[in-house]
Amino acid sequence: MAASMSEDVLDHHDQRLVAALQCDGRLTAERAAEVLSLPLRAVHRRWAALFGSGTVRVVAVPPRGSLPAAMTLRVKVLRGKAEVVAKALADRDDIPFVDLSAGGDEIGAILLADPGAPHRLVFRRLPATGAVTSVDAQTILHVFRTADQWRHDVLTPEEAAALTPAPTGGASARPDGTDRAVLAALAEDGRASAAAVARATGRPESTVRRRIAALRATGLLRTHVHVDARRLGLAVDAGLRLQVPPGDLDRVGRTLALHPAVHGALATTGHTNLHLAVWLRDLPGLYRFVTRDVGALGVTTAETVLVGRAVKRPGS
Repeated sequence: MAASMSEDVLDHHDQRLVAALQCDGRLTAERAAEVLSLPLRAVHRRWAALFGSGTVRVVAVPPRGSLPAAMTLRVKVLRGKAEVVAKALADRDDIPFVDLSAGGDEIGAILLADPGAPHRLVFRRLPATGAVTSVDAQTILHVFRTADQWRHDVLTPEEAAALTPAPTGGASARPDGTDRAVLAALAEDGRASAAAVARATGRPESTVRRRIAALRATGLLRTHVHVDARRLGLAVDAGLRLQVPPGDLDRVGRTLALHPAVHGALATTGHTNLHLAVWLRDLPGLYRFVTRDVGALGVTTAETVLVGRAVKRPGS
């Protein structure tokens, strides 16, 4: 298994080019070559291979203010039935995340739903399914970090700063109909040209070009780079459910959200009130993260679940 994974891991230059796209999903090859000290032809060639093979996808994600309320789902299932239940959940438009545990008896998911109204999936459909043994649903109270904010830790701070566009403001934070049409067109390909977006939206190319620039300047155009973390040498995918004293929750959440391994950090209702999603190179790395990074922050309980397969995630 280790040999197979080693063969699949992207080389150092490809990993740095992926990390550069995480800083700016619409980064030009010229700027990437300049900051990373690579030949321009090499950047074009490597990106063509990464995008052409589907190894890397860049998609636009909704502005943070437009994100709906959501709940975390923890679904326990009978062994041998997890794949069927996970697929059924992944087929739903209101569920953007579905993970299957390495043990094969648990599914983790996020449901976009109003926590103030009973949801049929949570209270009726899942409990009535013969393969499901229990359902735990917790409301997300605060988001410390989302997947689009995660950065592969292979760039220097100076390189990352040079590649990250700084929002300049100046436009309304509330997108209008044309802005929403442009963002929708970029949802499948965040690097689509202004000409391609103009064809998809029916707007003039000059208008689209101007709107994309304005959306980038105000920070409303956010991109997410989808890449299998194993191709970056991060073989361990895990979820942690932590119990943190209420007075420490904000501090601990903000601290752990800055850790290079953390690609998701959520404060929730329930017995465990801080959920983390992490990528690490190996199990000893996970052990160090739990015992040192988490253990040093006054966390009273830490439950770790290894992810066997990411069934559905943004951009997949």
